[in-house]
Amino acid sequence: MDEQTPKHVSESGMPVGARETDDAPVENQANEEEACARAPIGMLCELTHRCPLQCPYCSNPLDLERANTEMTTEQWQDLMRQAADLGVLQIHLSGGEPAARKDLEDIVKVAAEVGLYTNLITAAVTLTRERVEKLRDLGLDHVQISIQDVEPGNADKISGYKNGLEKKIEVAKWVKELGMPLTINAPIHRHNIKSVPKMIDFAVELGAGRIEIAHVQYYAWALLNRAALMPTREGFNEAAKYVEAARERLKGILVIDAVVPDYYAKYPKPCMGGWGRGIVNITPQGRVLPCHAAESIKGMEFDNIKDKKLAEIWLNGDAFNKYRGTSWMKEPCRSCDRKEVDYGGCRCQAFALTGDATNTDPACSLSSLHEEWANVAEKESHAPSTDFVYRRVGGAKKADTNPA
Repeated sequence: MDEQTPKHVSESGMPVGARETDDAPVENQANEEEACARAPIGMLCELTHRCPLQCPYCSNPLDLERANTEMTTEQWQDLMRQAADLGVLQIHLSGGEPAARKDLEDIVKVAAEVGLYTNLITAAVTLTRERVEKLRDLGLDHVQISIQDVEPGNADKISGYKNGLEKKIEVAKWVKELGMPLTINAPIHRHNIKSVPKMIDFAVELGAGRIEIAHVQYYAWALLNRAALMPTREGFNEAAKYVEAARERLKGILVIDAVVPDYYAKYPKPCMGGWGRGIVNITPQGRVLPCHAAESIKGMEFDNIKDKKLAEIWLNGDAFNKYRGTSWMKEPCRSCDRKEVDYGGCRCQAFALTGDATNTDPACSLSSLHEEWANVAEKESHAPSTDFVYRRVGGAKKADTNPA
């Protein structure tokens, strides 16, 4: 994927990039008191890991799935029907690059027919106007386009793809001409953080209703490239001040969702709004995950939509109930008055940095490891950037896959 799929929520409490709607209650068949009592608000569908871009912060796993293992058109269509029956409200069609699927139209058509709100998360560089128009006519509700920078040369360097920005601008204009809402997603790191003001202006000029100023979260390819991507605390503070001022200046014109770097936070974010609380993720092969990075936690097993129904997995799946609620927590989370605010932070990050997914996320200042990892960020961000390990099949094998 040429952008990080968000593992965070907006200030409204909704997943970033999501459409704010009422909850959709469903009968809770799980026995535990704290099991989720409602349907997932959103479902992130990674239709494929194929992508023309090679961004070094991609949230896809290091071991990318091949095209010949992807679910069929019929399987994705059946999943759309199951999602609607369960009470899911919105579908985020992602990848890789979802437009790499020739059957994208067929999937969108069924999703719209069963009443799902559809959001296309795309790099945009392979789309044509005719295809965007057809997708709209079939029921596509919203388009989210990622950018790497607003300076063309730097955008090319980050994405490993030439002349991508020009095409993204063209597609964004088509989206607006066709009367569709547009979001710009801007993953932020040390190589583009100074462009934040220009990125916000860029979104306004294109007529976007929302921009995500989403500082890179360090798992998957971003963890592999952390020493190349980590911004300085000073750079972050400067960008954050500008974002807050822009929010005031652009009220009623542009919604700005901003996500801070975990390493510079006092408290962690509730990953996906809390493990197994509001979002479900489907991999290209059909594995059903509580978040798109969950497979990075070694030893976990995940159900497949080819073998079980979505409702059964969501309500009773071992992976969903493993860190759902608060009963799994250890100290200091167990006795913390924020445990139902941030739910201990990110389980994937806790595993990546400590080797134990039940530990407090080191992004939290209450973690015994917080200072250690904050020092890592300070050291790496002030050192010369390492070279990118680009997101491509086999790319991770060329570097240390455990940079911690």
